[in-house]
Amino acid sequence: MAHCMGFITALSLLLALAPLCFSSKTVRGGYLYPQFYDHSCPKAQEIVKKVVAKAVAKEPRMGASLLRLHFHDCFVKGCDASILLDSSGTILSEKRSNPNRNSARGFEVIDEIKAALEKECPHTVSCADIMALAARDSTVLTGGPVWEVPLGRRDSRGASLSGSNNNIPAPNNTFQTILTKFKLQGLDIVDLAALSGSHTIGNARCTSFRQRLYNQSGNGQPDSTLDPSYAAQLRTRCPRSGGDQTLFFLDYVSPIKFDNSYFKNLLAYKGLLNSDQVLVTKNAVTRELVKKYAKNQGLFFQQFAKSMIKMGNISPLTGSSGEIRKICRRVNH
Repeated sequence: MAHCMGFITALSLLLALAPLCFSSKTVRGGYLYPQFYDHSCPKAQEIVKKVVAKAVAKEPRMGASLLRLHFHDCFVKGCDASILLDSSGTILSEKRSNPNRNSARGFEVIDEIKAALEKECPHTVSCADIMALAARDSTVLTGGPVWEVPLGRRDSRGASLSGSNNNIPAPNNTFQTILTKFKLQGLDIVDLAALSGSHTIGNARCTSFRQRLYNQSGNGQPDSTLDPSYAAQLRTRCPRSGGDQTLFFLDYVSPIKFDNSYFKNLLAYKGLLNSDQVLVTKNAVTRELVKKYAKNQGLFFQQFAKSMIKMGNISPLTGSSGEIRKICRRVNH
């Protein structure tokens, strides 16, 4: 009887975890599942991981860049690799949008992965799935959590420059605007707090936070929610004018390690971007989540993995929709 009960408990646990492990209902219908390429391209995940590992070893910053690429793709027309398309014919590239221009990077790494996969199993693995896998691998390689990536996305035949300009949260957006942009994608306030934690790695340009140092509210004063000594330190390399492209670590404590120090920084008023610091200063729910994640890295990792799966499920093209691009930068002809 005890053996039988043990089996039932194990079975019910397995069924409870099934959506996370085996298939994933997407935000706009359709199913994705981790075993999608098990027969058509069994080495797919191994190939992606190998190329990403090589790129991150060469340049640690690349982990954050690949993670961000997936985020900036999913928030525009869903996770369909539209961000990878260059301008051509009727396509106006999303690479030219304000959030991506002089900023989005990692395209060459995606190209290298795609070339290796086309060699191994031609016309099989989508660019959209490559991006989802590369984001997960980048997280793991920099010390973050691991999760099974639901797969089966297909690639778009178009891009949306206006969507890229309007849908992606900006560093100077108000808390409410950022939350609204998340909700429009089917994501909630918990996802917002957890996914913001990806700023535990990577860099931001001086132009993204300059107003906090000199003129936050139009009164010629720095942001009062920014630690004064940290602000003084930032001013030495981010002057009132010039140096727009100078890079700064988003998490000055452990800039290339995926951990929870980002949340600890926020509690010390040392968040780099306004969009980071508002999680503590403008909303009670996110403030409590920041405190929890600062105290418990395991809890943050657990929620980050859940929220990444949820984000990766935004409006994918499945079945016969879209296509499997041969080259990620252009549609098939």
